[in-house]
Amino acid sequence: MQQVETKAPRRSRLVADLALLSVIGLLLVAALGAGGATLYRQFYGPSAFVVRYLDLLSEGRAADALRIPGVAVDRETLEAAGIGATASEALLRHAALAPLTDVEVVSEKSDGDRTAVTVSYKAAEHSGVTTFTVEQDGWAGVTPNWRFTDSPLAVVELTLRGADQFAVNGFEVDRRQVSFAGADAAPLEPLPLLVFTPGLYSVTVDTAISDSEGVGVLADTPLATTPVDVQTTPTADFVSVVQQRVEEFLTACTSQQVLQPTACPFGLQVSNRIASLPEWSIANQPQVTVVPDGGHWKIPPTDAVAHVEVEIRSLFDGSVQEVSEDVAFQVNGSITILPDGSASIRVGSPDEESTD
Repeated sequence: MQQVETKAPRRSRLVADLALLSVIGLLLVAALGAGGATLYRQFYGPSAFVVRYLDLLSEGRAADALRIPGVAVDRETLEAAGIGATASEALLRHAALAPLTDVEVVSEKSDGDRTAVTVSYKAAEHSGVTTFTVEQDGWAGVTPNWRFTDSPLAVVELTLRGADQFAVNGFEVDRRQVSFAGADAAPLEPLPLLVFTPGLYSVTVDTAISDSEGVGVLADTPLATTPVDVQTTPTADFVSVVQQRVEEFLTACTSQQVLQPTACPFGLQVSNRIASLPEWSIANQPQVTVVPDGGHWKIPPTDAVAHVEVEIRSLFDGSVQEVSEDVAFQVNGSITILPDGSASIRVGSPDEESTD
């Protein structure tokens, strides 16, 4: 019997092999595409650009963060955003940065040439969310470059009451050295300070005259201005010095052997003549307190008692009477912090002050 050879089975197997190879090829292309997309998002996309900036802040690399395209801006751009051109750059440094943790991309939305990247993070124990806007800035070979369309810098506008020296995240600053007006800056003139966003900035005061607990602000909106008002409290040492100066002033007043010591908060009025020089002493010194007074301090009216010993001659019959009398009075004062950091204390009565 003669065998007849057929080609149908071979054709079927060939078609099946080609189909299988096509499926494998498509899967490989899809895998490469997905891998490429993932690689793009992680290393070359707008989200990767923003995360790289946040990583620099987390590592305290302020100088490198300022070199990211679109971060550093000119004064005209600041003014266009409503930020004064005199804002200080003192806090754009490593020493003033607090670390960021748990940085995650929340969303990435494109609108024409711009892409909005929203990220979440933690600054110390505070959680935050910030949206940055970026755009393509040319190419680096086959990969795109990016830049911030709106700078991620912002402003903390600090009003500091009762002090000129403060610290931000431990970095010490003297208001008179960073203010545009220098030593001539008014005590309550707000001090604009450029900061990176996002970032937690804690303002503290710890001087010989005054101190304060930390006042924190989370700067989480690019090109926004956040006002911060810090009221300090006088230190115990400062109050003790003021108490000493007031006592010295009142004691000096007692050396005047007149019924009405000049520029002093106490005195005695009589209708007759004195037969001896008055002898003054302070029976009860005032217990001084110091309270805020705008950008400076003041001594609120405080009770005290002086004592006078004097002989009074009667105009009617010429008789002499020995007077030993306590004289109640009040004392107040103002305290001005001078440019060199010392304090000028003016002591007087509620109606009139005298320089000490």
